[in-house]
Amino acid sequence: MSLLFTLVTIIIMVPSLVGADEPQAESGDITLDAASSEVDFRANIVLFRNIVISQGKVRVVAQRARSTGLDFDDSTWMLSGTVRIEVDGGVLTSDEASVTFQGNRIVSASIRGKPAEFSQLLKDGSRTRGRAGSILYDVTASIVTLREEAWLSDDGRSEIRGDQLVYYTREERVQAGKPVGSNERVRIIIRPKVSP
Repeated sequence: MSLLFTLVTIIIMVPSLVGADEPQAESGDITLDAASSEVDFRANIVLFRNIVISQGKVRVVAQRARSTGLDFDDSTWMLSGTVRIEVDGGVLTSDEASVTFQGNRIVSASIRGKPAEFSQLLKDGSRTRGRAGSILYDVTASIVTLREEAWLSDDGRSEIRGDQLVYYTREERVQAGKPVGSNERVRIIIRPKVSP
């Protein structure tokens, strides 16, 4: 048996943050907004179309989402079709992604694409941009790991390439290295400032 719902908006209230007064979305609450949803009770699968999931500063947008129910305590949601994930001043974009929830919190996002892309507005107003075959964002630690032909640049001033790049969004720093078993070397290009 399956049911189809249209224009869905759901707010999941995190129990420790819910007050006695009228419910309002708090920073820990998860808000789910979708154009439609289909629930298959036999298979315990929920499908959403044109979905937006928000929690605090994290916002996930996709054309399609698939989940095994509305459980945000311990679940992984599969997203596809023009996926955009906004996190901590950064943006991840791709064709496919998975978002993991633990303890009613978004803890990580993994994106795949040709390529998967990342950008972050830096404190000095410039922007870091990156792309790779896959990108993992650890929301709790604010760490972006770019893998498979990874590339990262700071507004074209310099760029770094390697099989794996680890970018720390809070500190605005990158660590390059090779994964175990890889013989790929790191390549850095620095463009010196030209005096007028």
